[in-house]
Amino acid sequence: MEHVEQIYGELHTIRDWLRYAVSRFTHAKLFFGHGSDNAFDEAAYLIAHALDLPLDHFEVLLDARLSLSEKKQVKRYLDWRVEKRIPAAYLTHEAWLGDFKFYVDERVIIPRSFISELLPNGLDPFISDLNRVENILDICTGSGCLAIMLASAFKHADIVASDISPEALAVAQRNIADYDLSGRIDLVRSDVMAHLPQNVVYDIIVSNPPYVTSDSIKKLPREYCHEPQIALKGGDSGMDIVQNIVANAKRFLKPDGILIVEVGHNREYAEELFPDLPFTWLATRSSEDKIFLLHYDDLPDPET
Repeated sequence: MEHVEQIYGELHTIRDWLRYAVSRFTHAKLFFGHGSDNAFDEAAYLIAHALDLPLDHFEVLLDARLSLSEKKQVKRYLDWRVEKRIPAAYLTHEAWLGDFKFYVDERVIIPRSFISELLPNGLDPFISDLNRVENILDICTGSGCLAIMLASAFKHADIVASDISPEALAVAQRNIADYDLSGRIDLVRSDVMAHLPQNVVYDIIVSNPPYVTSDSIKKLPREYCHEPQIALKGGDSGMDIVQNIVANAKRFLKPDGILIVEVGHNREYAEELFPDLPFTWLATRSSEDKIFLLHYDDLPDPET
């Protein structure tokens, strides 16, 4: 108790608490991979959230003095982050992809996808006319983040977003309602493609499925233990669900449709699994060789 009271007595301004948080995060060797990538940015984000302050005006407020109740609130967030290794997004219940903000909690994986970096340009050059895209399928939608971004990029398209987890679909429904897209995005509970509507074919199928390999799962930082493991585990090679998607995608694609799947660091496994498929590997601002694209004619005929 004396140590805590000493902290409150010595740290008076936001600047003091920011310095303290950065030092504490660094000493604790936290992992940053769920929104920010360094101790300073994450500390600033959590302190701003704890104090209900706008992060874009944070610097001009650094010398503002905090009340005792504000100090306690800030310390509460810092303690949760350090002692329990809870990712910041779960503490604040918000995550960002580009300019899009999403509600998140521990029912869903924290949104992060290289596919999101392709959507502001409407998947150019693979889609020549955005207005002609009528139907899109998002497999393993999680929080619904990609479905919502797809709806923004393709204004005339209806979207089916599927996930095996009813808990994830409840979070996705909240985000879809927040963006007033309930009329354009339909949520379906499905084990990959097993329970999708059978009378619909799509111009585009996208998926950011679980693809973490069994060996990698064992080595993940503690922060990942708070995420639903079903949203991470992709089997020994990370390809269990990817294999299912590729094997069945043709059944759900239009003849001029495309399939886009994120596989992380597993390009080698994907190419070993499907040595005859002419993968197109897409580069984004922050990645290479982590997303593949296949056209309808490239895909294997589905099993009967």
